[in-house]
Amino acid sequence: HFLYICYYLGGTFVSGASVFGFGNGTAKGGSPRARVAAYRICYPPVNGSECFDADIIAGFDAAISDGVDVLSVSLGSEPTAFFNDSVAIGSFHAVNNGIVVVCSAGNSGPVESTVSNVAPWEITVGASTMDREFPNYVVLGNQMRYKVLSLFLFLFWFHPLSLVVMLLIMGLCCRLLCKPGTLDPKKVKGKILVCLRGITARVDKGEQAAVVGAVGMVLANDLSTGNEVVADAHVLPASHVNYGSGLEIFHYINSTKEPIAYITPSKTQIGTKPAPLMAAFSSKGPNKITPDILKPDITAPGVSIIAAYTEAQGPTRVQFNSVSGTSMSCPHVAGIVGLLITLHPHWSPAAIKSAIMTTASTRDNKLEPILNASNTMANPFNYGAGHIRPNKAMDPGLVYDLTIKDHLNFLCALGYNDTLISSFTQDDTHKCPSQPITLSNYNYPSIAIPSFNGSMSVTRTVTNIGSPGIYRARVKNPSGVSVSVEPDVLEFKKAGEVKSFRVLFNGSKVGNRGKEYVFGGLVWEDGKHKVKSPIVLKWSS
Repeated sequence: HFLYICYYLGGTFVSGASVFGFGNGTAKGGSPRARVAAYRICYPPVNGSECFDADIIAGFDAAISDGVDVLSVSLGSEPTAFFNDSVAIGSFHAVNNGIVVVCSAGNSGPVESTVSNVAPWEITVGASTMDREFPNYVVLGNQMRYKVLSLFLFLFWFHPLSLVVMLLIMGLCCRLLCKPGTLDPKKVKGKILVCLRGITARVDKGEQAAVVGAVGMVLANDLSTGNEVVADAHVLPASHVNYGSGLEIFHYINSTKEPIAYITPSKTQIGTKPAPLMAAFSSKGPNKITPDILKPDITAPGVSIIAAYTEAQGPTRVQFNSVSGTSMSCPHVAGIVGLLITLHPHWSPAAIKSAIMTTASTRDNKLEPILNASNTMANPFNYGAGHIRPNKAMDPGLVYDLTIKDHLNFLCALGYNDTLISSFTQDDTHKCPSQPITLSNYNYPSIAIPSFNGSMSVTRTVTNIGSPGIYRARVKNPSGVSVSVEPDVLEFKKAGEVKSFRVLFNGSKVGNRGKEYVFGGLVWEDGKHKVKSPIVLKWSS
């Protein structure tokens, strides 16, 4: 397969975009009529590698030379030091040329500290659901009905068929996972096959089922994927059930000699609640490289996204497919960045990032806290500042701005010498300050304190990019920690005015030293704007 660095999600309007007729409508880019360019940076594997640093840097340099406005980078790997990270170096070059770089957070969730693309000059995007689903139902012989998600072309018979789980061939792991070569046609033909999610691709499991003669498939989540169900385009009638439903289906199969079931057709449903939910696959913080910088920065729709597709790939051979991943959420944010650049062409990349982050929401459409796929409350290590809200980002009120000099001083604070810094800039005039900045004082729109000893303060600076106003600070204290702001009132008399403040943290050393992070928030309000920053904090061991 090939991966690309491209402009942003743009292009013209396309009518009749759907997957097997589901979700039918007119598709448009996040920045309609924007010109789109793609730069190939990955090629067929050579010795197991397909994306080489030289090609990645060359892709960035070509985009810079072409004068792009924003880069959408659906590419990532295991987090590594920035001087060894070609995406971090290439994106620094781009930002140095005024280009906003939006990157995928990765699809290695729900494991902690898996988030990639963690450089602070990048916008790092997680993935969450939206309020559109493609539901259908699995109905068992005991009349239990399970709402599930799937997309398939052919309607299924409404009379029950035998339900089977492959338990008699190869190892138990391979059988349940419906891996190639593990299914017995004699036991599967004409039946609905139940497969466990994992290892192989979801659609590939359905293809394996169809190859051996199954007429349907139920795909059941394991514990790690919990309640995250995805509407894939399958080659046979199929249903994707969550972990709890999967347990009940397995129990039913084991409790009767002749388990039967049928699958109903899918439909398009709009306005589903709750939404958004965090995707289980979305990579999570903390930031493994620089835990003082909260990553990901933001989350956006990245589950069951109708996307243009090559008919040369995949068993379903469709022009549009239902695709999930942070490679889907990343271009959503890039498209919004394109609109913000159109509205505010003089905003810096850091100002645009700040506007997106400080206006995000941590509530779903039921006005409840956003949940994980496991139905537990999500936190900033899942969604960063929250779920993106484009209309709010157009008028954020205040922004936390940063310059290239700030980014270079950040590298100085990491202990980078002149040789390492030369990978990022050819500016020989920059010298690291004699007193390096404290990473916690880097003017980021979020606040992360990975080693709290009971008392400390951080400094932030905000720039007014709106009308004159008086902003008052409001804080949500992390558990066991008291947060105050000095000054707690900021008055701006004109646009472009800059003011600094300190955030003070104090906590009792008795009974509050935990191994886990605690979460809070800071909000500046003027009656019209709410400029929000998440706070994550962990006591030093």
